[in-house]
Order: sequence, then C-alpha cells, then structure tokens
Amino acid sequence: MTAVPDTPLPDTGAGAADRVLGLVGALRAHGLVIGTGETVDAGHALTAVGFDDRERMREALAASLLHGVTARRLFDRVFDLYFPLVAGLPNGRTDGLAEQAGGFSEQPADPAAALAALRDRLAEALAAPEADGGPEGPGGTDRLDALAAQAVGMLGGFGATPGSDGWSSYQTLSRLRPETLLARIRAALRQRAEESGREPEFADRLTDDEIRRRIEAFRERVRTEARRRVAERQGRDRVARRAVAVTPDRVDFLLAGREQLDELRRTVRPLARTLATRLAARRRRAARGEIDLRRTLRRSLATGGVPVRPVLRRRRPGRPELVLLCDVSGSVAGFAHFTMLLVQALHDQFSRVRVFAFVNRVDEVTDLVARDRADPAGLGERILAGATLTGWHGQSDYGTALGEFTERYLDVLGPRSVVFVLGDARTNRSDPRLPALKLISDRSRAVYWLNPEPPAQWSTGDSVAHLYAELVDMRPCRNARQLTELIGRLVPV
Repeated sequence: MTAVPDTPLPDTGAGAADRVLGLVGALRAHGLVIGTGETVDAGHALTAVGFDDRERMREALAASLLHGVTARRLFDRVFDLYFPLVAGLPNGRTDGLAEQAGGFSEQPADPAAALAALRDRLAEALAAPEADGGPEGPGGTDRLDALAAQAVGMLGGFGATPGSDGWSSYQTLSRLRPETLLARIRAALRQRAEESGREPEFADRLTDDEIRRRIEAFRERVRTEARRRVAERQGRDRVARRAVAVTPDRVDFLLAGREQLDELRRTVRPLARTLATRLAARRRRAARGEIDLRRTLRRSLATGGVPVRPVLRRRRPGRPELVLLCDVSGSVAGFAHFTMLLVQALHDQFSRVRVFAFVNRVDEVTDLVARDRADPAGLGERILAGATLTGWHGQSDYGTALGEFTERYLDVLGPRSVVFVLGDARTNRSDPRLPALKLISDRSRAVYWLNPEPPAQWSTGDSVAHLYAELVDMRPCRNARQLTELIGRLVPV
C-alpha cells in the first residue's frame, strides 16, 4: 500500500499552464499583486528550467512571481499544493518508498509498536550526518519526506474509518511528538562523534539549536503532506485559499499567536519605509496648495477673463504632531505594541511623536518605545515594568484612563495634534467618560480611533464603541496592512 495516491508533476505544456494559473490565482487570493507579465515570465521560466528538478522549478517560479521575501513562506506552501512531492519522492516516483521510510504501513496491526518504531526511525533520520545522507544531505530529504508521509497516513486520519474524512497535521504531531526526541538525537550525535574519533563540531547549545531546526523542518514536512492529502480530496484551489496561512501583514491582530506577532514585528522596518515613501509623496503633492479663487480671477482680467494661470495659496510648511493613546491590556496588546513600533520607525515624518499607554491608568511611554529598538519583542515587558498602567485592579477602564489623560496630559494637545486611540472600547461595564473624549477631540486637529474588532462586534457585550464613534472617527483595523493604509491615508501632511 502506498502512502498517498500518485500525482506526478506535469510533463505537458497544458498541465503546467493550468497549475501555474492555479498557483497565481491562489497567491492573488492571499493579497499578492501579480500581473499578467509576471505570469507570462513564470511560464517562460518553467520552459527554461524544465520539470526534472522540483526545487529548481520552485526557485524559478518564486523569482518570476514574487517582489520580496515577505511572502516566500506563503509561496512555498501554495507551491507544494500545485506541484506536490508525491509520497516523499521527487518527480512522482513511488519506487523504493518502503525502503526510504524503513517499513511502510498506514494501518499497522499493533499501533503502539508501530508508533514506537516510527519514532525510532525518525530519531535515526534526524541524527544522520549531512555527509552521510542526513536530513539535509543526498537521500536524507527523501527519507524524511517518506517518514512524514507515513506519519500522516498512520496517525493523521480522522473520521468513521481511517482517512475517511480528512487528514490532520496537528493530530499527527500530537501523537508523534517529535520535539521529545531532542535528547535521543543529541546522544546519537555525540556517540557518532566519539566513534569517529573527533570532537563534536558544536557546543551543546548550538547542537540543540540545530536539532530543533531539524525537528521544525520535519514538522513542516508533516503539515505539507497533510495539506496535500486534503487538497487531493477537496481540491487544490479550495485548500490553497482557505487552509494556507496568510502573509504576516494580513494576520488578524486579535487572533495572532506569539510566533506570528514576532514575525510581524520583524516587518516593522520594511512597512515603515513603504509608508514613509507614501507620506512623502502626499506631502509633495500637497505642497502646491489649493487654488486661490480671488487672486486667480483678478489675474484672469489680463487674459479676457480666462484663468490661464491659476494662483495657488502658499502652504505653510510644517509636519503634524502625532499622539498615540494605546490600550495595552489583554488581546489588544499585540496590536498596540506593533503600532507603537511602526509609528516610532516613522518619527522623522512628524514634528513630534508622543506615546501613552493605559490599562486603567495612563502613563507616557515615549522614551520606553524609543529605547532599545533592537529588541522589539521586549517592548511589552519594558512598558509593564517601567510605566504605571493599573490601579487597584488589572482590567481595562477606558473612562478612567481618558479622564486621567485630560487631567495630566491635556497640554500635549494642540491645533497641529493628530490623536490615534488604539483599543477595542470594552470598558468592563465602567463609566465611558464621554466628556473626556470630547475634550480631547476639541483640543486636537483630528482624533481617529482604530478598533481591532469588526464593526459587527462594536455594540456587543461591554463594548461602548458605538458611543465613542459618535464623538470621533472610529475605523476597524484588524491587521498590519489595514493599519499602514489607514495611517497613510488619515495622517495630514
């Protein structure tokens, strides 16, 4: 019994064209901008490199379709669906599959013994040295891909009968637990080094990091295999659009995990450069000013009343002052921290940037955000340790925070100030203190409230977003892409 049905790589022009078009359509559905020219280039690239080397095909298509490295992980996952590696072997081969996996049976007679044997073979494969065909050497990749296919087939099926309803990478990894093999792999590497009469190449910590990297690479192989099997059952197009993780800038702030937020923080600098370019372009266009109608009509008298040469009002130079008021409690903390880092990276675009954080008390954290920019992941800890954000309880209280801001920091606001309030407006049934927000709005040039929740949830539970929205301009802002678009469009220049 083979691990998976055969789905060989396309060897005809028509088959390749269909898969390339499907790949492009799936990438566009995830927000990537791919034009007709790039699609044609991808076809020419495949014609040039051929179909014998799958990794060469991957690199050729990536070079033709992508405009940067941020979407590479998304591209790789979609590529694996449209140009799958069948049964862990390149080019659709299934010969020698049992030998590659060390014994292959998706429905063993003794599941416990089969699981133990599979873990043994996986530990051996992950400990194999690269020069001898290890995980990254010749033959090692085929072996690990075959083990991933066996693991999904044996452990990942769910439904009334094995594999009847679908395949789950989470279920496979939960049962296989490859992360628990670290100590066994480390011991195997040390033993092999002693038998060869040489010292281990890495210190213990570096060795553990390398082992974890190999284990994570195997986990990704399992995820790829599970997606491929589901795609065969439900269709590639559907799985590519619904079951592949989106790019970091499209991850919902409220649903993002720690790893996704860390990856998102690493995109702050590129996003800031793009946004700065957009703001500079708006500033250049706005520098010309508006038409001065009175002076234009006066000048038109010299040309018989025809306004040949319009007169523009001179625009006063000056950049706006930006004030951030951020809720850093609960699930909205990641949204607030990312926005702080993005705005701090844009500080040259504003005459002044002031950042304030609150839970139920408010404190200025401008210096904390600006300090140690090399550690964006530690921003939350620095703010909680260095600022006074809570009083007698730890729940968010927008009314108290807004009232304290007007009492302590109202002089920060002026006619050039643009205020961004970040939060979900959930007050835990406390007084929303609407007059405080009205006072902030009256003292500022503009106030925008960015809410990470969808509008359908603004009036549910303890949310008073609908009340605050009557006083200031409230916009939904659920991911980094929306955030950059809103800042680039709303900030006056």
